[in-house]
Amino acid sequence: MVEAARAWLDLLSDEQRAIGQGPMPADDAGDAERRRWFYTPTDHGGLTMHQQRPAQQRAAMRLVATGLSEAGYVTVTTTMGLENVLDRTEGFVARFDRERGRDPGLYYLRVFGEPGDDGAWGWRFGGHHVSLNNLVVDGALVSTTPCFMGADPAVSPLLGGAVLRPLARVEDLARELVRSLPAELARRAVLLAKAPSDLVTANRTTVSDGDRVIPLAGIWRGRFRDDAEQARLQAASDAIDEAAGFTDGDHRVVEYTSAPKGVPGSDLDAGQRELLRALLATYFDRVPDSASPLTTYDDEALDGVHVAWCGSLTPGEPHYYRVQGPRLLVEWDNTQRDANHAHSVWRDPQADFGLDVLARHRAAHH
Repeated sequence: MVEAARAWLDLLSDEQRAIGQGPMPADDAGDAERRRWFYTPTDHGGLTMHQQRPAQQRAAMRLVATGLSEAGYVTVTTTMGLENVLDRTEGFVARFDRERGRDPGLYYLRVFGEPGDDGAWGWRFGGHHVSLNNLVVDGALVSTTPCFMGADPAVSPLLGGAVLRPLARVEDLARELVRSLPAELARRAVLLAKAPSDLVTANRTTVSDGDRVIPLAGIWRGRFRDDAEQARLQAASDAIDEAAGFTDGDHRVVEYTSAPKGVPGSDLDAGQRELLRALLATYFDRVPDSASPLTTYDDEALDGVHVAWCGSLTPGEPHYYRVQGPRLLVEWDNTQRDANHAHSVWRDPQADFGLDVLARHRAAHH
């Protein structure tokens, strides 16, 4: 990862480097930009693929690949390519206050600090439906969250009747698990018969008790310059919220709480626990094996992992789920565009962006 980051930076001009490199990670207010993340097609901060020559683009993707497993890399690059599919779905008209609204070249890379074996440095890669956040301290990859992957469309046709579903198992394993529950457990696992319009914790830097869905128009880096484009975004945002039909009471039921909702792993039988472990793997296996916490989820750890569901259990209908335990928060929703627009995120509520390690590092060295 150090080698790949240095190789990319060395290819940049001074002008490009001013955009593509930010200050060293820290656990104070000066680190606020590194902790801003998005999953909408907004400015994620950094150097876009458009702003790079082909050799620079390849070096950028080599760095991205160092933070992902092969399956994770394929999923991310597929998501980037889906921008062309989405553009066709929408009739090639989306703008978002720029020349092309759905654009596979608008993925942003920024390195924070100086890559090396000592001290702290990191990198962020993001664009529509992708947000990867990595922190390295004294030569060790210490944080890979928030880690967001989405797909729009979630399902696309391929030749011969096949379909493209990049996040199929991320959706299907959770549904299979909840559908396998006996009636009493199912009543506890299914919080509501309808689903929220988006991830409950959205793109907040930190998650806190009482967090609720942020309307789509709020998950952008500021307002558009073009008032007409801003109005179109607001109208789309309002339509999404109206379709969800959530009342204040509904929001209260599904709002984030540090005490997990739903059914704990300790109440699941052996087969259901294997489904839960397999579901966790669809999040943890996004990163290289050396960075994945999957092996730490033995039987005792699974006991404290809770599963909650909202919405229909029928494939193709709007739904949401949450998997939560100590230092673990997973969220999924597939509700928008007639339940053909998926979001998934893996977070560590106590230590996203490696803030715990940075605080210890500062205490030890300053």
